[in-house]
Amino acid sequence: MRFNGLVLAVACAALSACGGGDKAPSDTSAATTPAAGATTAVAPAAAPTPATGKWHDVQMVGDEKGYRYEPASLTVKVGDGVRWVMVSGAPHNVQFENVAADAKSQLMANMPNQLTELGSPILLNANEKYEMSFNGVKPGKYSYICTPHLANNMKGSITVQ
Repeated sequence: MRFNGLVLAVACAALSACGGGDKAPSDTSAATTPAAGATTAVAPAAAPTPATGKWHDVQMVGDEKGYRYEPASLTVKVGDGVRWVMVSGAPHNVQFENVAADAKSQLMANMPNQLTELGSPILLNANEKYEMSFNGVKPGKYSYICTPHLANNMKGSITVQ
């Protein structure tokens, strides 16, 4: 009981120390306005592009055989869509890793409801689905993991042709 009280007191002190302080100057125009003739390099955000090809299903499974995507490797064409279906062993998600910079923008644009950058929402219920399009995505291999089951080596990949 004393330990909980101590933790609460320290947390309150830390939070109160974060609030307040000196106010920043109200004139921030110099910091936000580019110099005359200067250009700012902002990459345009890619627009989501719906699937126009075939849909492929990947099951998310956790059972006595372990945690896995079935199939673990999948080859699709540009324009196809992938549907991950939570079968058992929840929670599951899809978290893409090591995506090349020139492919990241379109891949992210085609991922609805991202929980994290390049990460799907967590699926908790049987038959719950996560769908995304690979339309406009640069051909290549895209590796992904299940964040909650990374320690169980739950990995997959999609090769876009």
